[in-house]
Amino acid sequence: MDLVAPGGKSGAGRPSKYSDEFRRDAVVLFRASESWCTCAAAAKEIGVNHETLRNWVWATATEPASARQTLNADEQAELARLRKAEREWQVKKEILRRAAAYFAREMK
Repeated sequence: MDLVAPGGKSGAGRPSKYSDEFRRDAVVLFRASESWCTCAAAAKEIGVNHETLRNWVWATATEPASARQTLNADEQAELARLRKAEREWQVKKEILRRAAAYFAREMK
């Protein structure tokens, strides 16, 4: 999957700040994700512009399905483990956010 023009340049004629491996991983994660429903939400989680991710996904959509990377069993297990850890982290973050808001009201 070639997401960058030869010479490591993006379509804008400048060197890209994202490696090919990062691009491939971002597209694979976007396609494998069950919780992300939009490209914009996925891009926000990954930390890239939504149009950038959309372009990467679109660039790989023209490839034959056999050329696309798929996750093997070990990678799927790792992805499931990381998703579970992310959900736990989000719950902890929400608890801390609510506690901070509660104590901020108490201080007033």
